[in-house]
Amino acid sequence: MTRRRLIVVCPHFAPDIAPTGRVMTSIVAEWAAFGHEIHVVTSLPWYREHRVEEGWTGRLVRRETTSWGSITRIAPFAAESKSNLLARAFGFVAFSVLAGWCATRVGSRSSRDGRIDAVVAMSPPLTLGTVGWFVARRRRTRLIFNVQDVFPDAVVKTGAMRNRAVIAIAAWLERFTYRKSDAVVVLSDDLRRNVCAKVPQRFAGRVHVIENFVDTAGIVPRDRMTPYRAELGIGDEVVVMYAGNVGYSQSLGMLLEFARRSPRVTVLINGAGVALESLRLASRDIPNVRFGAYQPEDRLAEVLATGDVHVVSLRAGLAAVSVPSKIYSILAAGRPVVAAVDPHSEIERLVVRAGAGTSVAPDDADALCNALGRLVDDPARRSALGLQGRAYVERHPTARDVAESYVGLLPDSLTNS
Repeated sequence: MTRRRLIVVCPHFAPDIAPTGRVMTSIVAEWAAFGHEIHVVTSLPWYREHRVEEGWTGRLVRRETTSWGSITRIAPFAAESKSNLLARAFGFVAFSVLAGWCATRVGSRSSRDGRIDAVVAMSPPLTLGTVGWFVARRRRTRLIFNVQDVFPDAVVKTGAMRNRAVIAIAAWLERFTYRKSDAVVVLSDDLRRNVCAKVPQRFAGRVHVIENFVDTAGIVPRDRMTPYRAELGIGDEVVVMYAGNVGYSQSLGMLLEFARRSPRVTVLINGAGVALESLRLASRDIPNVRFGAYQPEDRLAEVLATGDVHVVSLRAGLAAVSVPSKIYSILAAGRPVVAAVDPHSEIERLVVRAGAGTSVAPDDADALCNALGRLVDDPARRSALGLQGRAYVERHPTARDVAESYVGLLPDSLTNS
């Protein structure tokens, strides 16, 4: 394999615990194992508490040299409230500008000619796509644009963004980045159709599907009676779990309704996000609802094992703009899934292919409650579905496969912008 020199611009990287950070950290590790040189430009760790973690404060920019290249970490300018979209937008822009300036400089001393084979930029935030294009132009190289969630579609569909002028600007910026990218990587055929519909047909060949992966060695099935249960005061009752970002796009109020109907089941919402406080308030009179916080990455398998049944939910229309990476982790943990998502979406197809659970229509509390109730009452079926899900992800592409797929997008014949 030809040795490549890459610049990666991403919002999170280890030790940050954000799911996208885990994805990019694993890909970079595989590239390094292949002998490639990588220079990562990312944020200081901040995802867990939505502020820069202790031990990382005090400097806008921190640089470190690694055996495979370098990491440049930048202050994220995180807004105190996730619901303050104006402050968050300012933070994204400020971070992106500083990231762009740093990315134009990294790696220039490690090569006689300063050559870079590609810039890999991850979105969201969408602004990093523009940063990637700018850096690619300055370094006279190609841009691979990795789209984890299609923006601004997600925030528009949830109603979080309503200003028409802002939506128009974001939509223009999205299309601009797609057209200027040499390759656009998305996670599913649904997302590919979404992106292809927004660019001229001649650009459709640049849009590639490379699915996310899961660490099947680090996340393995474990006994359901975990130490985490004891920490949260949960006994041996069945636990229905939602783990991940607690936002308005997940319609998690339906889980509260299930908790009301099933008082002998514990509903555990584990994570953080803009909808967390409203869910806490709404659940004050429901004693079998518990809340847990994000845990260190080395406890992920334990946290997932705590749930007997996991829920993946997205409001209607969102399955075409997002594929929650958590679903692969749930399958790796050997737990069944109930997915409340758009019919015929990639998420529903994934659950069917894996034989790991069932799917119901989004935003339908009765359908979700009925599906959960059937699994709660059938431990043998829960076990069988969990085993089938685990077997599926063991056959799924690995981080190594995904890393190779990205490098495979860089033949000499790839058309430049």
